[in-house]
Amino acid sequence: MLSLCRTQVRTLVTVANTRRPAFNNGWEAVIGVEVHAQINSKTKLFSDMETSYEEPPNSKVSIVDLAFPGVQPRLNERCVELAVKTALALKADVQHRSTFDRKHYFYPDLPQGYQITQQREPIARGGMIALTELDGVPEAFTVGLHQIQLEQDTGKSMHDMIVGSTLLDMNRAGTGLMEIVTKPDMRSSLEAGLLVKKLQSILQCVGSSQASMNEGSMRCDVNVSVHREGEPWGTRCEIKNLNSVRFLSMAIDAEIERQIEILEKGGVIHAETRGFDVSGRKTFKLRGKETAPDYRYMPEPDLPNLLLSQEYIDQLAKDLPELPDQTRTRIMEQYKMSLDDANSLLNEAGSLAFFESVCLGRNSQAVLNWTINDLFGELARREISFGQSPVSVEQMGSLVDLVQSNKITGKIGKDVLRIMLQDADGSMAQDIVEKKGWARIDDSNLLKSICDSLVTKHPDQVVKFQDGEMKVFKWFIGQIMRETKGMADPLQVNQALCDALGCKPEDIAEAEAKSMANKKGGKQSKKNKKKSSS
Repeated sequence: MLSLCRTQVRTLVTVANTRRPAFNNGWEAVIGVEVHAQINSKTKLFSDMETSYEEPPNSKVSIVDLAFPGVQPRLNERCVELAVKTALALKADVQHRSTFDRKHYFYPDLPQGYQITQQREPIARGGMIALTELDGVPEAFTVGLHQIQLEQDTGKSMHDMIVGSTLLDMNRAGTGLMEIVTKPDMRSSLEAGLLVKKLQSILQCVGSSQASMNEGSMRCDVNVSVHREGEPWGTRCEIKNLNSVRFLSMAIDAEIERQIEILEKGGVIHAETRGFDVSGRKTFKLRGKETAPDYRYMPEPDLPNLLLSQEYIDQLAKDLPELPDQTRTRIMEQYKMSLDDANSLLNEAGSLAFFESVCLGRNSQAVLNWTINDLFGELARREISFGQSPVSVEQMGSLVDLVQSNKITGKIGKDVLRIMLQDADGSMAQDIVEKKGWARIDDSNLLKSICDSLVTKHPDQVVKFQDGEMKVFKWFIGQIMRETKGMADPLQVNQALCDALGCKPEDIAEAEAKSMANKKGGKQSKKNKKKSSS
C-alpha cells in the first residue's frame, strides 16, 4: 500500500515538449537555472542555532557556524524531511543513500574555508517542472531537473558601508539550503521567469521554503548561451545572484543580446561568471569561469552517509499537500473564479488558505472581491507582503458579513479595512463601525421624514419632476445622501422618495431607460449626419 502511494505521487505529468521559436534572427538561446532556496526550518543545517531574518547582525551565530577548532556538524533532520518532500513534489528520484562533500574556496563570509554540499551523491536526482498555458507559456512543455542537493548557506558581506572596508554578518552562515538545478530546457526569459514563479509556488505549498526573493530566502543563478539554429550549442556564461523574477528576465535578455552582438561581429564568447547591472541593464564580468577541479571537492569526513528507508520516503509522500496545478484547477471550478484570480491567490503565500477560511459559510464571490481587489490593493499601497498582513480571517469575515447584510455600504467597508490595516489591533468590523458611527441608516420613518421635508422645502423642483425632468429625482437623491452622510440604504431611499413624490420605483426605472435610449439614438443620429455631409 505504501509503495503504491509513492508510485501515484511520482507519476509524471505528460506535457508536450515542442520546439519553441528562436530568439532573434535565427539565433536560439539555451537557458538553465540554479535555484538556492533557504529551508524553512527553525534551526540551521548543522547546528542548533536558530535561523534568522532581519535580526541584529551576528546575533544568531554558534561556534559551529563560525567553524571554531574541534566543532563538528550534526545534520538537521527537519531539513532532510523538507528536502525529501520537495523532491517528491518535483517528481524527482529520492536517493536511499546520499553523501556530503567539502567544496573548497576562500571568501570572508565562509568561515570554514569550504562549503558542505552534495555535489557527487545528492539527496535526489532527476525530476521535472511542467509549464502549461495556464502558467502563461504559449505552448506547454516540461523543464527537467538535474538534481536537488542539500548545502549550507554563507554569511553576508556588506561592502563600503564603511569606506574601504567590508562588514560581515554571520547570521545566515550555516542556514540550510536546497540547490535545485534545472536542465537547459528553456529558450527565453519569459520561460525562465515563469519557471521560477512555478517553483516558488511549489516550495511554498510544500512548506519547505518561504521562497521569497525579496527577503533573500530564494536566490537564482542562470546559465545562458546562444547558437544558430541547427548548430552546436554555444559557450555558456553564468549570471549570479539574481533576486527577483523581473531582474532575472532582464538579465537573461541583456546577456542574450550581448552574446549575439559579439558573435555577429566575429568574436568569441568566453566562459565567465557575470553580474547584472540593473540600472544599466547589462551584464558585467565578475571572473573567469571556475571549473569543478578548482573547488577541490572531497568527501566530508565529519558526516556519515545519509540513509533513507523506503518506508520513510513513502510516509512523506503520503503527507504531501495538494500541489499548485491541482489547486488551481480545483479553485477555478469550485469558486467559479478566473485564471488571473486563481494565480493571484497562488502567487501570494498564505492567501489561498486565508481566502478559503473566510469563504466558509459566505458568498465566495464577495470574499474573492474583497480579498483580491481591496485587501491585496491596500497591502500593495503600503508595500506590505500578504504574510505580514495584520488582518485576520475573523476580521475579514466580519467585514464581508456587514457589507453583505447591507449594514454598511461598500464605500464604508473600504474605510473599515483601512482602519484594520492601520491600527492592526484585531478590532472586528462591527466594533469599528459602532465606534465611528458608520452604520447604514435603515430607519424607514427617518428616511420618510427627510424626504417629506425636502419635498416641502423645494416645490419648484417637485414641479419640474412632475413635468418629466428625471434629473430632478437624482438631485433629490443627492440631497438625501448628503443629509444622511452616505449612510442610507439606496433601495430604501428610492422607495421613500417615490412615496414622497407620488410615483413608483418601476416608473423611475422605466423613465431612466427611455432617457438612456434617447441619448444613444441622438448620438447615432449625429454620427449619421456627419457621414452624410462628408
